[in-house]
Amino acid sequence: MTLSGYFAVFLAASCAAAATGMVFKPGDWYAALRKPSFTPPGWVFPVVWSYLYVSLAYAAARVAETEGSQLALALFALQIALNTLWTPVFFGARRMAFGMVVIALLWGAVAAMGLAFLRLDLIAGLLVAPYLIWLSLAAALNWRIWRDNRAL
Repeated sequence: MTLSGYFAVFLAASCAAAATGMVFKPGDWYAALRKPSFTPPGWVFPVVWSYLYVSLAYAAARVAETEGSQLALALFALQIALNTLWTPVFFGARRMAFGMVVIALLWGAVAAMGLAFLRLDLIAGLLVAPYLIWLSLAAALNWRIWRDNRAL
């Protein structure tokens, strides 16, 4: 398979994860929650996630045919599964504490994936860094929203 073929496969997996955001929208429940001052404006989320999903698909495609990429690709699969799970847990089930568990596991999976990618391909590894930074912000938001809205 070519780089563009792998990219299409990994982008399709990313689009499946992104689709949960169309099904489980933040809505009125989320709008009514107390949020920290560092919460980005709503328009930032789809812009950042679009960039991240495309860049991660490209990073995964770069390592796909590299010798010894099995662990890196397994970690990609794990992180995309956890990424897909967070939205229905947090927005769908409104389980902020469980969302915190999912995002903590996701952060660990992405950190491990980033290291695995970095060992195989410098550019692929570096492409994971913005995702880890964004997940750090998302985890901080999840934690503060959970902490500040426990009575709900």
